[in-house]
Amino acid sequence: MSSLLASLGIDRLSPAVRLRLISEIWDSLPEQPPPDLTDEQARELDRRLALMDADPTALRPWAEVEARILGSLRG
Repeated sequence: MSSLLASLGIDRLSPAVRLRLISEIWDSLPEQPPPDLTDEQARELDRRLALMDADPTALRPWAEVEARILGSLRG
């Protein structure tokens, strides 16, 4: 455990209170523009968007993908 967590007493908070604290700290941060993409990231994004535009029927909702992944992990 970091010395900062101990010195502030955060290590003694319940998990629920810690999560609430995380949320409040996150919400207190000033909004920042997203970082610039590298050229490689931009090309990959363009590639994926082109695939999506070429065949929108190939897209699956996240819930479906997640269920398939979790199902494969369970055997």
